[in-house]
Amino acid sequence: MDDVAEILKYRQQKDDLFRTRSSPIPQDARASFEGLSYYPPDPAYRVVAPLKRAAGESAVITTSTGETQEFRLYGTARVTLPAGEAELNLYAHPDDKTPVRLFVPFRDATSGPETYGAGRYLEAAVQGNGVILDFNLAYDPYCAYADTWSCPLPPSENWLPFPVRAGEKNPK
Repeated sequence: MDDVAEILKYRQQKDDLFRTRSSPIPQDARASFEGLSYYPPDPAYRVVAPLKRAAGESAVITTSTGETQEFRLYGTARVTLPAGEAELNLYAHPDDKTPVRLFVPFRDATSGPETYGAGRYLEAAVQGNGVILDFNLAYDPYCAYADTWSCPLPPSENWLPFPVRAGEKNPK
């Protein structure tokens, strides 16, 4: 999403969806749900980066409930954000040989005090030999709302030592 208006529209649609339909918000809390908390959209958190393809080896990631989920390490991307630079692992579903979106679980210096402590997720759009990572669209996994969900935890390779003040904040 290139435009601030598009990001705000997306967020409103997500809030509406969480309030009315498929949602991790408990049914009895949906009527009073006022929406998610977000950082203001910031174009500096939208990164287009070269994709360094990996060999596609299996990556087993531990979940919030102690189980594991299998992914395929699709590649890495080096990102430069307002507070620093880092390389992130990008994952695909094991059966998806030509993904158009890659899964990017990450933690950063906001994890805990400002954002969900276990980390957040991002979907990177594959574009040619690169990827688009828009951290304005970073979101909390469903386990942020209820312990009944099992969510992949960001591997240590995707722990950023600096803050990423974009996307969703701690759930209210």
